[in-house]
Amino acid sequence: MSTALLRLAGPLQAWGSSSRFKLRATEREPTKSGILGLVAAALGRRRTDPVENLRRLNFGVRIDQVGALIKDYHTAHTFDGKQSFVSDRYYLADAVFLAGLEGDETLLREIDAAIRRPAFPLFLGRRSCPPAGPIALGVREGISLVEALRDEPWLAGDWYKEQAPSKVNLEIVYDANLGETGVVRIRDWPISFDQTHRKYGFRGAKHELAGKSLENPNSRRRRDGERSTAHNPFAELDVLNIKDE
Repeated sequence: MSTALLRLAGPLQAWGSSSRFKLRATEREPTKSGILGLVAAALGRRRTDPVENLRRLNFGVRIDQVGALIKDYHTAHTFDGKQSFVSDRYYLADAVFLAGLEGDETLLREIDAAIRRPAFPLFLGRRSCPPAGPIALGVREGISLVEALRDEPWLAGDWYKEQAPSKVNLEIVYDANLGETGVVRIRDWPISFDQTHRKYGFRGAKHELAGKSLENPNSRRRRDGERSTAHNPFAELDVLNIKDE
């Protein structure tokens, strides 16, 4: 087996698995249905096209940069303006994930090439969430999903690494059999993306809180009594001893 890797980063992401019209929630990490939907769009498939071969791919994700959960009070109305709708929509801000798909190498290379030149625009869960930077990271030949997620370098931003501790544990979530110990059920296994009758099944997912452990030489965690300059717009002025007169 080989594994195709994806970098998922952007100002906002939203990965729902149980959303309703008035409440559009998001999971803390990408869903399998969301990633396979992105792949199907890249390949040029319509919502009514079958996705059986994509559904058979093993899926996993590593949480490299934990996003902040934010809420948007969203309003919409009919074209004639006579009826309005209100919904609460949740997003992850400033999150970065490493996602992997394991399976047949020929299909994975087709997916990797399609993501680099997608047939349809790609989004991180919702149309209001465009990606920042390239998504495709290539195919790792002969490397299993979990192994690839553990071996890949940390993808977090420099500002995030500076605020993180000197020792970091990155959580990994990957497909697992429902009967295994410690496995949770998630209803994000896509059966059909057809808008007239979307249908999803359950899959098993296993969480490893310390899936990848690493040393963080960029950490700037402050010692007691030492001032932090994290997100301080005047930090450089303080260093230069520039004062108001």
